[in-house]
Amino acid sequence: MKTNRPENTHQAALLRLLRDGARSRAELNDLSSDAAGWRMSRSKLNTELDRLIELGLAEPDGFAESRGGRRSGLVRLASATRFAGIDIGATSVDVAVTDGELNVLGHVSEPIDIRSGPGPVLDRALDLVGKLKEQGLYTQLNGAGVGVPGPVSFAEGVPVAPPIMPGWNRYPLRETISQELGCAAMVDNDVNLMALGELHAGVARQVNDFLLVKIGTGVGCGIVVDGKIYRGVSGSAGDIGHMRIDENGPLCPCGNTGCLEAYFGGSALAAQAEAAARSGSSPYLAQRLAEGGPLTAEDVAVAAMQGDPVAIKLIRDGGRRVGQVLAGLVSFFNPGLVIIAGGVARLGHILLAEIRSVVYRRSLPLATGNLPIVLSELEDVAGVVGAARLISDHVYSA
Repeated sequence: MKTNRPENTHQAALLRLLRDGARSRAELNDLSSDAAGWRMSRSKLNTELDRLIELGLAEPDGFAESRGGRRSGLVRLASATRFAGIDIGATSVDVAVTDGELNVLGHVSEPIDIRSGPGPVLDRALDLVGKLKEQGLYTQLNGAGVGVPGPVSFAEGVPVAPPIMPGWNRYPLRETISQELGCAAMVDNDVNLMALGELHAGVARQVNDFLLVKIGTGVGCGIVVDGKIYRGVSGSAGDIGHMRIDENGPLCPCGNTGCLEAYFGGSALAAQAEAAARSGSSPYLAQRLAEGGPLTAEDVAVAAMQGDPVAIKLIRDGGRRVGQVLAGLVSFFNPGLVIIAGGVARLGHILLAEIRSVVYRRSLPLATGNLPIVLSELEDVAGVVGAARLISDHVYSA
């Protein structure tokens, strides 16, 4: 089914302004010059708003309070607008449906194994989208955004040689999702989507230049410059998990040795925890392993909260290595904010304190003098909100 799109840049700019909530026509007239780079005349603005209403992209929403004369009409995005956000991780998939303003209307999640390949994983993701439809959250989607835990050719909408995603190389992901859901689709790296989510609804709402470091099964970095994702020439910008920190270090899934991801991340931390359990150096982890089931980063977090010195050391060692890489990035990029996100980031303030200590000590004082380094507040919904933001940017463009 075809979804209407704005017909020109004026309409696109107005839709992006309305994404932040209903506004009066007078307020939109004041803001249009900042959003579009030029000021529309009052008559031109009213013509474009009326056309958006005709297209079903916007709708009247009553009247604003008087500024001293006749009350200005309020306009909002069409209440039937729906976007799907699909955040595919290494071990789970999260799916949400949002309205046009990207408020999450429904959110579901299931464990998956990305290594099982695109067929089984996408079947589960699409089933979850279908569950939200069965709940009456939408009848027709205006678009779907998708994130995956690996490098993506943004222009083509396909993963490219993703180290932890066997069978996904150049899989036509954008085309498949678009056909299955009957709407436009966009695909990006999951870390970029988390950064977009924080930009739209998280701690970075008022920050135009920041870094988001995701520590999950792997490690990656979303780079936001002037309010936009920086992807690099081929889409691989921010792949810090495969920056080498020790040439004599352990083998990484990418095939190189000594990468940050080989030292810290969900997989590396689980392996280190199991080694500590088997050696008996951590009684808590040894007991947890004996109870059955593989150890995870969450087990390390619980052990640390109980004062287990081995678990605390594992977290601090990981934080120190992340801090070493991040310190160089901070000196180079000079961001206004650093956000630590992802499942392993739930190790909490022991991890955060170590990262902060290394960055503040090693980076240039001018770069860190007013630099907050904080944990994500959106957590599980950052990726799906960012996915909805990604596709809305596409739909709300001329």
